[in-house]
Amino acid sequence: MHHLDPNILFNGDRKIKLSEFSPNYINHYHSEKEALSKLANDIESLKALQYKLYAQSNYSILIVLQAIDAAGKDSLIKHVFSGINPQGCNVHSFKTPNDEELKHNYLWRYYKALPPKGMIGIFNRSYYEDVLIKKVHPELVLHENLPNIKSTKDIDEKFWNARYKEIKRLEKTLLNTGTIILKFFLNLSQEEQTKRFISRIDEERKNWKFSNSDMTERQYWNDYQLAFENMLNKTATKEAPWYIIPADNKWFTRVAVGDIISSKLNELDLHTPEVSKEKKKELNKIKNILKKEL
Repeated sequence: MHHLDPNILFNGDRKIKLSEFSPNYINHYHSEKEALSKLANDIESLKALQYKLYAQSNYSILIVLQAIDAAGKDSLIKHVFSGINPQGCNVHSFKTPNDEELKHNYLWRYYKALPPKGMIGIFNRSYYEDVLIKKVHPELVLHENLPNIKSTKDIDEKFWNARYKEIKRLEKTLLNTGTIILKFFLNLSQEEQTKRFISRIDEERKNWKFSNSDMTERQYWNDYQLAFENMLNKTATKEAPWYIIPADNKWFTRVAVGDIISSKLNELDLHTPEVSKEKKKELNKIKNILKKEL
């Protein structure tokens, strides 16, 4: 699979309907075994690329994961990044904003978690929650205590369009300063979500993953699909496109994301820094001193 697959990549060049993208798409793979072999190779590639990324320290990588409940974000992180050195990677899961976070603008808590140069940062949910769950439940915006928002009647399309533009400005700033942004929307069907919820109930070791809120939010399925569609259309750009990843088959979700990340890092021409001739002479002197100790 190539990371520019038109069945997955959306760069904002046209308006799309989410229904155009199949949650069951598996590209050219004929079996899960074949896909996992490709994923294993990409994991090894990512391991080597991360070392160079950390050593070179010119870029940082921000990976954004957005999805409906049970789409497989946690297991995706576990599998795709299994070969990554933990010292060079941070994962952030953003929950309901706390009191301190609500005293700042809605992007503040995400700024704090952005990856520094040489690092990979994974946002398990992100600033896009502020145009997703809050779009579906606009009453949550009231907790931000915005000066011009007195009730949900004040939260109109103009408000949301301004927020989309603010997010795009944030991403443009990050791109201009060396952060590569890879945005993945895991596209899960309602039927597959039903199966995964039942699995969480049937398997005792998964019971903890199921909460009553999962069922409550499920009632807003169509609202969330529209919110996702708006998010994709309003925030996809050529520099920071969305990858709409089919999520009904977890094995394909993982191999698709692994392939895209590996391909993108390969495009950066990463390499370990070269030392000067003077530095090499110095290192050789130190080496000779150390050899005498043997």
